[in-house]
Amino acid sequence: MSQKQKKKQQNMKTKEGFELQNVCGEHILVPAGAENVDFSRIISLNPTAASLWEGVSKMESFTIDDMVNILLEEYEVEEPIAREDCGLIVERWNEMGLIEG
Repeated sequence: MSQKQKKKQQNMKTKEGFELQNVCGEHILVPAGAENVDFSRIISLNPTAASLWEGVSKMESFTIDDMVNILLEEYEVEEPIAREDCGLIVERWNEMGLIEG
């Protein structure tokens, strides 16, 4: 199995402690709980990324395939483009410490 195929099938999960909120029309992830407030960790998401976060944060674990399915259900996008975008989002979320796996 190639590295790309392994990544596609890898189970990930969102890290606990982040809540998606809508503040003045902006989708942001903020640390949950008053004791965790660290304003350097507030992360702004575009509507597509917010929709993906909302979908995958409700799952026990998720794969890129799960993310692609969310995009295909909610947006008029071709599967290869959705898959590429989801791969980029996973890389970014991983760099930011928002997901595990």
